[in-house]
Amino acid sequence: MVTLEVRLMQLKDLPRIMEIEKESFQSPWSERLFKQELTRNRRARYLVLEKDEKIIGYVGMWFVPGEIHITSLAVASEFRRQGTASRLIEQVYMAAMEKRLYRITLEVRESNKVARKLYKKEGFRETGVRPGYYRDNREDAIIMTKDLEGGEGHGGGFDFRY
Repeated sequence: MVTLEVRLMQLKDLPRIMEIEKESFQSPWSERLFKQELTRNRRARYLVLEKDEKIIGYVGMWFVPGEIHITSLAVASEFRRQGTASRLIEQVYMAAMEKRLYRITLEVRESNKVARKLYKKEGFRETGVRPGYYRDNREDAIIMTKDLEGGEGHGGGFDFRY
């Protein structure tokens, strides 16, 4: 029987996270940056999705007034196009609803058509552009936003305790 489990990311997960990060992004985050997010950023929450106790994907989010900002989402290549990313996005929705937040935002490379299509399928809309956002090649970032039902608006329910 296949078991899927979502849990908080831990420092011991970083070797596997780095494998997925490197196969997913042309400019992957460093292990040092993940360590800082996990140990110093009280606005951050990072979750992993495990299949039979092996990490197959992760999502990072920041809790900012009134909304959640997705900082990173990646799925191991062998588990893509199987609903894994949607499962992780569902966890972000659940966190937003738990905190009664009204919006989820993210940035995605303009050239990343697959991710943009996924986010649109999940109800996000393209709401802006950050010109030259990515340092490696000065590519623009597309800002995507999903407004949620039931949030309390600006700052409603905002609380740093998880």
